[in-house]
Amino acid sequence: MRSVPVDKAQLDICFDETFKAWGSVIICPGGGYRWLSPREAAPVARRFEERRWRPFVLYYSVGERLGVVPLTEAAGALRFVRSHYAGPVVLCGFSAGGHLAASLGVHWDNAEIFPGPESRRTQRPDALILCYPVITAGKAAHQGSIESLAGASDADFFSLENHVSSSAPPSFIWHTAGDKTVPVENSLCFAEALIRNGVETELHIFPRGIHGLSLAVPELDEVEAGRIADPHVARWFDLSIEWLEGLFLKGGAA
Repeated sequence: MRSVPVDKAQLDICFDETFKAWGSVIICPGGGYRWLSPREAAPVARRFEERRWRPFVLYYSVGERLGVVPLTEAAGALRFVRSHYAGPVVLCGFSAGGHLAASLGVHWDNAEIFPGPESRRTQRPDALILCYPVITAGKAAHQGSIESLAGASDADFFSLENHVSSSAPPSFIWHTAGDKTVPVENSLCFAEALIRNGVETELHIFPRGIHGLSLAVPELDEVEAGRIADPHVARWFDLSIEWLEGLFLKGGAA
């Protein structure tokens, strides 16, 4: 594994360069834009590699009053991957990392942030996989994430359901109804906006489970935090792979 700098961020290349893959997946761990969760990084990368998707982990900037810094880092990471590797490029984000992935999905063509139309076209994700994502700055907001980005400024830019258009990428979204940290309404409002704009969308709401389950497999159990493996929730990963194959593979060939 090696790392490359992307603006202030670090992009880990989590595979051997001879690896033959259908395409690439850039993983954005969660952590409320204050830290980055290890259980949503390397373990997820290994699973994607097992299914012949080239994994990267983006260690984007975290802290306070970040503004669009993480967004520009995600765009830079996507441009890097697209310029070096063949095939579709997918963004997979967890919690606040899901917010980051969805932010690029709706703001990739923002001329105020990204000058140059040619550059903007290369940073549009081909698809999004959003895992219990932070989406809204409204009533169901995860206030910590929004405050890390916006501070005391207007947070509307970061309320992503208000910025969906028909140019947003196809999206696979999952959440648990029992999530008390990032309410399921975040996924529901984003899926509704995508469908309203004619964007291909697959949404799974699992009835049980707290926030931050990651792959929901035994090796990632955090018993003291209540994060216990759940085979039903763990199906999200295989479902997302099936969805990707339906989008990008034709008769077994990319």
